[in-house]
Amino acid sequence: MIRNRRPRTGKSVATLFRRTVLSGRRRALSASTTSIVIACASLLLVGCNGGTTQADRAQFLDAPKMERTLAASGLKHSATDGAWPNEEWWRRFKNGELDRLVDKAVADNQNLQKARDTLIETEGNVQVASAKLLPSLQSDYWSRQSRNPNHGVVYSYNNGQGGREKTSAFLTPFVMTWEMDFWGKNQATMEATLGQAAAQQAEMEQTRLLLITGVCRAYLRGHALARQLQITNELITLRREFMAIAETRYQTGLETADVVQIARGEYESSVRREATVRAALAIQKNAIARMIGAGPDATYALFESKKSVTPQQPTLPRHLPIELLVHRPDLAAALHRAEAASERIHVAKTLLLPSFDLSLAAGLEASVTSTSVNALPGYLVNPGATGFAVVPGFHLPIFQAGRLSGGLEVRRAEYDQAVDSYNETLLQAAQQVADALANLRRANTEYDAQMQLLKTASNQLDLAQTRLRDGLKDRREIIQERVDFQEASFARQVLEGDRLVASVDLFQALGGGYSDTTPPKPKPTPENDPLTPVVDQITQITGG
Repeated sequence: MIRNRRPRTGKSVATLFRRTVLSGRRRALSASTTSIVIACASLLLVGCNGGTTQADRAQFLDAPKMERTLAASGLKHSATDGAWPNEEWWRRFKNGELDRLVDKAVADNQNLQKARDTLIETEGNVQVASAKLLPSLQSDYWSRQSRNPNHGVVYSYNNGQGGREKTSAFLTPFVMTWEMDFWGKNQATMEATLGQAAAQQAEMEQTRLLLITGVCRAYLRGHALARQLQITNELITLRREFMAIAETRYQTGLETADVVQIARGEYESSVRREATVRAALAIQKNAIARMIGAGPDATYALFESKKSVTPQQPTLPRHLPIELLVHRPDLAAALHRAEAASERIHVAKTLLLPSFDLSLAAGLEASVTSTSVNALPGYLVNPGATGFAVVPGFHLPIFQAGRLSGGLEVRRAEYDQAVDSYNETLLQAAQQVADALANLRRANTEYDAQMQLLKTASNQLDLAQTRLRDGLKDRREIIQERVDFQEASFARQVLEGDRLVASVDLFQALGGGYSDTTPPKPKPTPENDPLTPVVDQITQITGG
């Protein structure tokens, strides 16, 4: 979507450049350089009016309102400010096996290792960009051995040089080049790479969070499936016994064939359920193996011990919507990318302005026409061979056929995209919190209701066993009561797994213990700098 630029009242050239020079984005300027820039710019900018404003750029959204959603969640709200999940929130489930799996995943997971390698790359880019703020020093040495032909240009004006060999050497121990960062281009480039590095750091934390929550979900689902598998095996035993009784009664003429077929169908259904649960359990084990950086055999014996899991649910923070930014790594990464895009806009603006550089070189130079190079050192190591050069440079782009202005528009569009991406991430974060709260509330309600049903089934089983001892019920009826109780227990384990996973979802939605320790900064406003009206007017005059 193309944003219409809003006109604004312009300021005088002197005022604009006084602000540019004095502000200078924290760069110091000498009085002579300031005079040169003002003189050059005054020739270009006559009648500077209007231009781009910050309103032309994409706008950051405020934290969405969630008061009613949080109030309807049914979860407790913290009375203090320290209710956000801590960095090792998964240890609250009090399961040593889960703790060991998470630790191994953080150490050996390949995706997380790749994110760490990418972070190292961005830190190297910061070092490269920082180097441009300082002068570069180097030493140069080169030599040349050549022969003039008997026929050619040299021979035509000096036939005495025909067939002669020539040796040349240059030794320059001191060569300095320095681009004066008058408009803050190099500083902005470095800050853009710093923003990229900060975004990559946050993205690595997001990868770590997704990895840990993935391990926790797979383990908690597997934990529930292992219990479901035990119950399914008990159901198979009960169904087999019930089927055997039905077949015996049919053979003795006490039961019809329909009852036998029903009993056999229920037994086969239990066998199919056992196969389904066993496969689902294997899938969770394989997923955990991949996330911890190992093969399937590494988790083959997982869940064989009867380790318990303590259900845990986070307490809702007091200032949830406002503080969500500093506790969500994906939000922090989106903001840092917008900040980096803002700095790249500044870099694109400086390309339309004059630039200054300085080159210094000092060294030795010698050249001798001879068939032997032995005479060269005597010429090279000699006070008369010394030389130096001081080359100040001033570069002013006048007409680039729209290349520079087009590059600026590209950077502005990238900034708008970064802000839009941040806004979408913010809304997505709020939705994830709301969804996690709704899902957790649903899981808690269903689990509590299932516990009541399980209690009822347990009472029914106790009564049936009492009647069996009194001779008021036969074996078939007590088996059926046990089947009903095991079915209720199976459903309880399913809901227990849902409730544990829903807690993990909420821990993730709240950032999983991430906290951005850097001091909060104002949102970037790339068009509020004093360069904007200057660059706009240059673009109108020269076309960029």
